[in-house]
Parts: sequence; structure tokens; C-alpha cells
Amino acid sequence: MFAGIDEVDWTSMEHAYGPADDVPTMLRGLASADPVEREVALDGMYGAVHHQGDVYACTLACIPFLFELAVDPGIADRGSIVELLTSIGGIDLDEDDLDEEEIEGAANYAMAAAAVAAGSGVFCELMADEDPGVRLAAPLALAALHSHPARVLALLRERLPVEPAEEVRLALVEAAGRVALRHRGLAGQAADWLTRLAGEGFPPGLRLAALAQLARCAPDALPGDVVRVVTGLLRQLHPAPRRRSGAAPEADAQAGPAEAVVAVDAHAEASGTGEPTGEERTAPVTMVGQLRALSDEETASGRTAPWTADLLRTLHVGLDDRVAERTALLTHQLRSPDHRQRIDALRMSSGLIRAWRGSYEELVRLVGEQLATPEPRLAEAAAHVLEELFGLAAPAADALAARVAADPGAWVQDWPSGPPGLGSAVKALARLGDARAVPALAAALERPEVPHDVGSAIDHMGAAAVPLTAVLRRRLGEVRLDERAYDRAGPLLAGLTALRADEAVPEVLRVLRGAPDHRGGWLRTAALRALASFGPAAHTAAPELRTLLHRPGAASATEAAQALWAVDGDADAVLPVLIEGLQAERDHERRSALNALGGLGPRAAVTAPRLRALLRHEEPWLRVDAAIALWDVSGRAAESVPVLLTAWEQNRHVRVRVAECLARKGVAGAGSDAAHALRAELASVRRHNAMDGGFGSHDTYDDERLLAFCRQALQGKTGKGPTT
Repeated sequence: MFAGIDEVDWTSMEHAYGPADDVPTMLRGLASADPVEREVALDGMYGAVHHQGDVYACTLACIPFLFELAVDPGIADRGSIVELLTSIGGIDLDEDDLDEEEIEGAANYAMAAAAVAAGSGVFCELMADEDPGVRLAAPLALAALHSHPARVLALLRERLPVEPAEEVRLALVEAAGRVALRHRGLAGQAADWLTRLAGEGFPPGLRLAALAQLARCAPDALPGDVVRVVTGLLRQLHPAPRRRSGAAPEADAQAGPAEAVVAVDAHAEASGTGEPTGEERTAPVTMVGQLRALSDEETASGRTAPWTADLLRTLHVGLDDRVAERTALLTHQLRSPDHRQRIDALRMSSGLIRAWRGSYEELVRLVGEQLATPEPRLAEAAAHVLEELFGLAAPAADALAARVAADPGAWVQDWPSGPPGLGSAVKALARLGDARAVPALAAALERPEVPHDVGSAIDHMGAAAVPLTAVLRRRLGEVRLDERAYDRAGPLLAGLTALRADEAVPEVLRVLRGAPDHRGGWLRTAALRALASFGPAAHTAAPELRTLLHRPGAASATEAAQALWAVDGDADAVLPVLIEGLQAERDHERRSALNALGGLGPRAAVTAPRLRALLRHEEPWLRVDAAIALWDVSGRAAESVPVLLTAWEQNRHVRVRVAECLARKGVAGAGSDAAHALRAELASVRRHNAMDGGFGSHDTYDDERLLAFCRQALQGKTGKGPTT
């Protein structure tokens, strides 16, 4: 074994962490009889030689030796080696998306794909290997790498009737779906086979796997009553526990779903079927070990079918925009007696709501019911989902309020590093503007270190948070104006700004005057925004603001100008400062000046030529702000609307800003093209900011704001836009 390995010039190559002279040791470690040594070696291969999917020269040099290991029946854990080969050779590159710096790396990927594909015939033989781990990995390797997909599909069909291991049978079905996706000419054959496997007479796990792959590669072939079929299969896979000595009592026929959930979870906790204790577990030392431990935990926990979650995730991805069916399926999952299935359902619910628009009241209510369970991971997962929903969490308001009242210890979350933050349930309740969050926020404000996000929570509370004004003022007055002043004062100033608490002018002025040099700009900006929110009631701050107009730094001067305009409306004083701000080096400072000029309206009409020049700027956000400001100062839509609509089509992330402008100005003056864009947005099922493989914490909130602005603009109303 390993003939020629010492003849390879490993020292001339590199991997992710430096010279590749340690690669032979890793390869030999994969052949070790010691499972710990094998795990460390595999971790090194993924961590250095194939780091985050990268392919280096040393990765290419490993391929022949990995094949040698994969076919040797005396080697343990060969399934992991087959998976490693699949990962190395199975990367699809879109050459149109590569820049010049990536061309060299692309050559390595192409050579890896060719080298692994050339040897992929061995995976056909491994389909009947004695090691079930090898048989589990081989079908997906063939689907990804073999150059004759029709032969692969035939081999999968031949193997299924004689394969004894259930998980391997599921892998055979998944491989068929992958073949169909990669080779659309075979999609019909694959779909016919999958349709037969999804029918009556096959085991429920196999049927569910076939339905999941149909959803991916041939969704039109799914049965019309797919939700009924899937929920029936789930009941077969996760039957309700039978009543026996020590078993959970049957749910009260008069009890609601929430009570039934609590009863089942309480029994699971009392009977010791929850999480294993700390003494029963040993923390893995490698990434591979951690992943394996998670899989082992699922199996050891007694879960009837631990692979169900993967199948359901695949099914949901395949169902894509069929929101009503996905919602119905998730509501069933959230009523499952298996709390792990409900945790899976919570994660999938979050992904569904984040990406797709729909009617989610019942689903959200069921998410809220999970807060009442004594299973901590389930309740925590539910709170995280609701935290991201903002106004859409309203059906769970009572459940959130009950959770917050019952668990004061979770009002604030302390972190090993960084400032504390509000707990998820408190944030979710505050984002609904619910007054029942006030006691938790008041307690948070009394802590030695105020949570960093308390100000944004108060912003969503609106008038319900007015009782917090006194403590905000007192804590702001106690802030030491040293190098950490911004960290301490920032959340307090944000809260006072949200409440427009003009009685706090003395405390805010103290901070403005005493801002330290270190991060003083941020602190002054926060204080100036607070004064601006107070409006004319902060007239005593006017002399201070006039002084700051001429302070070096475009950002501070612009913020001071906005505050002075809000406090006493002196356009003559602020206009020169804002015009100068249009010449700032940083785009965000220029945008700040543009927004301030728009706030002056016709009083800033003299700036129209400068604003027109910015309509051709290369930065799309700056063009949008310039177009809105021009419309505000000139009162004419003709020049601005084409720019806004072009940006709308070119950059979906500007749509909230554009729709807010149209809602404020009225779509009637913008013309039919604007109305068409708004109606098209309202007709879309997919959220405008949905991303594959990534998301932001405010994505759903921003999209719901966009929808509200679109409706308001089309209804012809004016005024401040709505929020959710």
C-alpha cells in the first residue's frame, strides 16, 4: 500500500496551513487500526488538504492513494474516504462566474474532477461492498462523478431490491434524484421509478425518500394530496407512544394542542428520554468527531427514524414556492409527539417564512405553543424563530408574554465575549410593541451593563415604552464619559430617540459636550440624533448645534445641521453645511447630506443642479438618495422616477427605500410604470431579499415593510410609512 508515496515531492506543495510535507502522515493515518488516529487524519484532510472545498496541488496528488484506500477491504471507515473523494471531484464550476484570480484554482478543480471521474468505476463495485458505510457513500459518489449516468440509474434500480440496510436504500433513492437533476434527459426515467417507489406497498421511509426526490427533480409528478400522504407516512414512522406501565397518560380529549404538547414533553423529561447527562458524553476533539457525535446522539436517543429530518428538508426544498402545502406539512410536524421532529420543523418554518410570503397565522401560533414545553432546546428554538418575525409573530403574543413572565432569568443573555443582549422571547415580544415586555426591559436597564440592543427594542415598543423614560434618563446621567462612553450610552440614547423624550435634553447635552476623543464621533452622532428627534422642544440646544456646524468632519457637521433644522428650522444656517457634505469623500456621508437636504424640501431648491449631477453616480444607493432628494426639493417627479425604477430593477435591496418614497409622495404623480412595479412586487410569492445560503436577521421585517409601502402607495395615502 502507498507505493510511490515517498517519491512525491510533498515539500514543494502547500495546503491551507502551509507546507504539505505532513500529507503522507495523514494518508497513512487514514489506514490506521486506531479509530482516533483515523479521525484525526480525516479531520486534517478536510481541514488542510481540502480546506473549505479547496483543491490544491497536494489534494490532486492524494487522489490515487485515496482510491487505493477506498477499495481495500482491510481498511476501516472507507465510507468516509469515498465521501472525501466525492467532495474533491464533485465540485461544479460555473466558468462565467470566475474572475481572473480564480482561473488558476479552477484548473485544479477541473483536474480533480477528471481524475476522480476516471476512477469512478470502482464505486460500481463498492455498491455491493460488505461494509454498509461504503455502500451508503457509493451511490452518491456515482451520481456525482460517473460519466455514464444512464448506467448509474440502472445500477441503482438493480441494487435496491437486494440492499438490506434501510439508510443505504434511502441513499440509492437520493442518488436517483441527483442523477435526474444533473442529467435532465434522464429525469423522466428517474421520475417514473421514484413515482412507483412512492406508491402503496413500499416501506414508509422509502416512500418518503421517493417523494422528497420527486419534489426536487419532478415536482409535477407529486400526488395532488402530497401533504396527506406525507403526514400519513410520518405517523407510520413516528407512531404515538403506546400506553403501558410508566407511559405518558393519554392526552385529555378536552385539552388544546398546547396542553397536549406540554404533557408529552413533561413525560419525556420525567422518564429520562431527553438529553444525556454530561457524564454520559465525551466532547469530540475534531470537527469530524463532532459531526459523528451528533449523528450518534440521534441514533442513541432512540429516535425512530433519525434520517426523517433530512428527507423532510429535501422535500421542502423541492416544494419550493408551494407555500400552502409546505405550511400544512409544517403544522403537522409541529404537532408531533417527537420533540426532535418539532425542533426540525421550527428550523424549516424559519426558512420558509424568511424566503416566501404567505399566510402564516396558524403556523406561528403553533410555533408559540412550543414555548410552553419543558424541553429547553425546543422552547429556545421557538423563541429564536419568533424573534425574527417582528409583526408576523402576533399570533404568538400571548405565548411570548407567558414565557417572558415565567422566566426572568432569560430576560438578558450574557455572552463570554461582547456585551449582553436581550433574550429572544423578550425581543420578540418587544418587536410586537407589546406592553408586557416593559418589566423585562426595565430590569435590563437596571443592570450594571445595559444590553446593547435595548434601544432597538424600545424603538419597536412605541408609546408602550414611555414608562421607561425616567430610567433611561437616570442611567444616561450616570454614564462616565470615558473611552467606553459610547458602549454605555449608545443603547440609552437610542431608546430616548425612539421615544422622542424631549425631557432628556439636559442629559443628552451633557453627553454631547463631554464626548471623549476615542469613538467620540459615534457618541456625538447618537446624541445629535436624539436632539433631532426631540424637535423644537430641544430649542435650548440650538447654540450648541450652531457651534458644531463648523466642527471639522463632514459627518458631525451634517448630523448637527439635521438636528438644528429639526430644532429651529434655520435653513439659511444649515444649507451651506449640507451642500458641503455633498462633496464628502465617503459615500455614506454624502448620502447623509442628501437625506438631510430632502428633509428641507423646497427650502433647498437651490441644490437641484447638484442633485441632478448625482443621478449618474456609479453607486446605486447614492443615485437613489439623490433622486429622492431631487424630488423633495423640486417637487417634480419626472427626473427622479426613472432613476428610482431603474434602481428597483437592478438592485432589489433598494426597493424598501424606493417604495417608502412612493408611499410618501403618492404613486399617482409617479406614473403607470411605478404602479406596475409595485403591483408586480405585491404579486410575487418570493420575498424580495431572499437569498440562497444566507440571510439577515431583519430580512422578513424589511420585506414586510416593502409590502406595506407598496400597498400604501397604490392606495394613494401619504404620511409616514408603516412598519411591522
